[in-house]
Amino acid sequence: MTDDLLLFRVLKLKTGLFLFALLNGLNFCYIPLYSQQPQHIEYDADDIMYDKNIASGAYRLINHVVFRHKNTIMYCDSAYFYAAGNSLEAYENVHINQGDSVQIYGDYLYYDGNTRLARIRNNVRLSSSTTRLTSQAVDYDLHNNVGYYTSHADILNGNNKLRSRLGYYYSRQNIYLFRDSVVVENPEYTIYSDTLKYHTVTNTAHFFGPTRIISDSNVIYCERGWYNTETDVSMLKKNASIENPARKITGDSLYYERETGHGEAYSNIQLVDKEQNVVLRGNYARVNEKTENALLTDSALFIYITENDSLFIHADTLRSEPDSIGKKEFRLYYRVKLFKSDLQGKCDSMFYSTADSILRLYYEPILWSGEYQLSAEYIEIRIKNRQVSQLHMLRTAFIINQEDSIRFNQVKGKTMVGHFLDNNLYMINVYGNGQTIYYAKDKEDIIGVNKAESTDLTIFLQDKKIEEIRFLKKPAAVLYPPEQAPKEELVLKDFKWQKEIRPLTMEDIFRWEAGQKNPEPETERQKRRDEGQETSLPAEEAGDK
Repeated sequence: MTDDLLLFRVLKLKTGLFLFALLNGLNFCYIPLYSQQPQHIEYDADDIMYDKNIASGAYRLINHVVFRHKNTIMYCDSAYFYAAGNSLEAYENVHINQGDSVQIYGDYLYYDGNTRLARIRNNVRLSSSTTRLTSQAVDYDLHNNVGYYTSHADILNGNNKLRSRLGYYYSRQNIYLFRDSVVVENPEYTIYSDTLKYHTVTNTAHFFGPTRIISDSNVIYCERGWYNTETDVSMLKKNASIENPARKITGDSLYYERETGHGEAYSNIQLVDKEQNVVLRGNYARVNEKTENALLTDSALFIYITENDSLFIHADTLRSEPDSIGKKEFRLYYRVKLFKSDLQGKCDSMFYSTADSILRLYYEPILWSGEYQLSAEYIEIRIKNRQVSQLHMLRTAFIINQEDSIRFNQVKGKTMVGHFLDNNLYMINVYGNGQTIYYAKDKEDIIGVNKAESTDLTIFLQDKKIEEIRFLKKPAAVLYPPEQAPKEELVLKDFKWQKEIRPLTMEDIFRWEAGQKNPEPETERQKRRDEGQETSLPAEEAGDK
């Protein structure tokens, strides 16, 4: 044995001190295991050696090594303890026991007793009551109970396996904060994120960057929000979307229950029906992914995409649901207005079915096509190959166009059928009690007023103007000179010119009266959803789920 290496044999005294017998028999000394100053590290081992050539002098501990510091116990097979620096290096079967907080394992440990920072390397495992982390390098602050890694880690939490390149674990709060290449694997889906905070008790993931949640049924995207991996309830914000093969919904905020398929959306909502090439918009929506039902309010908009143009329809409320054979039905009701570049209109309610591609207008419907106002008690717009093909007007059907400030051409009948070519109205058939008032012209000069009746008649249009009227059954007509026609003969019964309510732009369909828009919906419940305080509909709304 050299003079530089002193081997101590340990004798444990009842006083709690270790008496070390110097092997050469020259001296005795006492080294306390439990220091009077709690910041000092205490230690124990089967064999303890001292080597002054290691740093400023180190104790070499071998077999059943135990270190104690404050509320932490550390185990290993062998170690160096640096008394002057109050630090240690531990090797093989390293185990840090911090009671109920965490258990950490690894092949190597450097621990600084002054800062209480532990650096664990190689085959690192960190376990708590709810999670297990594995990595090759973890630093753990035993004072603040915070661990972190910078070179990848895998975490198991129930059915969830999480991994990222960078991460922090706050054991007091039971929270992980993941950065860079974050992946959460669940048997039902996989989450890919840039930045994610995960609460290990509630199993809730909070997103703070671009995030995708991919499953067999849909793909979810957002840049902020939360997802409870235990209840499968989520609130998605900032460029949020949920997409499946048939539909995609986007909005400022999306609330979603994966198990039931129920969802709610808030502000700037767009629901794209890929199969029907239909787009629904609004500022509040309630949808169900499984039943394919949807309800939209607050600036609700139905967009039917045609070949060269789109038909925009607004209503107070818009509903979509499948019928018994799987075709889609759309119901729009209260204060309906529609706009297309060559067709505008209004009514109280509307129904559209993809089974027959017919738009049905109810309660005082009015349409405008070019210079013509068309009205009836009930109107159908029939669509073929995504173009308007026919217009059916039933009961008190009326066509009006304005000749000048005081004169109007008029056609009236029980039923009218308008025919379209390339979305342009070119012919109208009138069936039953056909009546007309038409101003005959020679170039630009009015030469007479023709008032005629016929059971049936046909109107031909050229360049959106009446070119010819053919009276087919039992015609009777009177031609008055322009200034001699009696005033009562110049207006047919039920005449009503309503130019002032015609929507001239797409924005006009949101105005039922000039300058008035529909009221904004209540947003208090949205705030509760954003904060994760509410996860189900109130009882009075449950029937609409």
